[in-house]
Amino acid sequence: MNSIQEKVSRLKKNIEQVIFGKSETIEFAITCLLARGHLLIEDVPGVGKTSLAHCLANSLHLEFKRIQFTNDLLPADITGVSIYDQREKRFHFQKGPLFANIVLADEINRSTPRTQSALLEAMNEKQVSADNNTYNLDEPFMVIATQNLIESQGTYPLPESQLDRFMFYISMGYPSQDEERRLLQEQSTRPSPASIQAVLEQEEVLKLQTLVNSVNIEPVLTDYILNIISATRENPNLALGVSPRGGLIFQQALRARALVCGRDYCTPDDVKYLAIPVLCHRVIPQSHNLSHKRRFADTATIIHQILEQVSVPV
Repeated sequence: MNSIQEKVSRLKKNIEQVIFGKSETIEFAITCLLARGHLLIEDVPGVGKTSLAHCLANSLHLEFKRIQFTNDLLPADITGVSIYDQREKRFHFQKGPLFANIVLADEINRSTPRTQSALLEAMNEKQVSADNNTYNLDEPFMVIATQNLIESQGTYPLPESQLDRFMFYISMGYPSQDEERRLLQEQSTRPSPASIQAVLEQEEVLKLQTLVNSVNIEPVLTDYILNIISATRENPNLALGVSPRGGLIFQQALRARALVCGRDYCTPDDVKYLAIPVLCHRVIPQSHNLSHKRRFADTATIIHQILEQVSVPV
């Protein structure tokens, strides 16, 4: 386990050459990748969402693609299209930007539901359907999607079915004053995301993903997870609680979190630490007509209250 923690530490330090003061966010991204999940980041422009995705891919020697979602983006623009070769007298499939290891879906809520559903298939099935054919995506595969908190005109809110596919829902936030001062002072010397060197290889990432499944969760901790999930379904302030799929994703995230921390077992503290970023976007408050920002603030508060009410195993 020490060697695993050393690899994760090396990876974090490499990304922190570019992303200052966001150790927790970087750790969420690494945990999400090892758990074979997808990450949704909602924040204002310019806080480093794109740089984080690019740095993660380059640090692991993985292929990175960025898709700028707009309201005129078609499913074929992201999955690929068949092009007729006149010399060979047949069609060739030209792969789209989804055929990468880490895909940044920038401003995902600006695309139409039709395009969002094409992304949903890739996220859920790790495959792409085009022209009556199915193409498998390479492993590892991770989508890091972003949403802009400020602008809501011309957007299509993600349906619950797609929100549920994201393992974590997080916000990066502004850097502290000290970190922003460092950012300004080191503007000319700070490496760009494209220039940082790989510290791990693709095969090592796949091995770490396999190791996640070997992390132990004691039965008493499983009961703790179930009690939290049941509490979301019975809470009078929630119209919809966490689904069984949400529980499975929660458990996988806990295993990956333990591995990132250098342990082969999960603890109640892991559950408390991940409950809000894993569960807050999987529940719907009774007053579901709230603004997007207010909705997740409310659900985070409710999840926090549930954690205080459910007894912790000792």
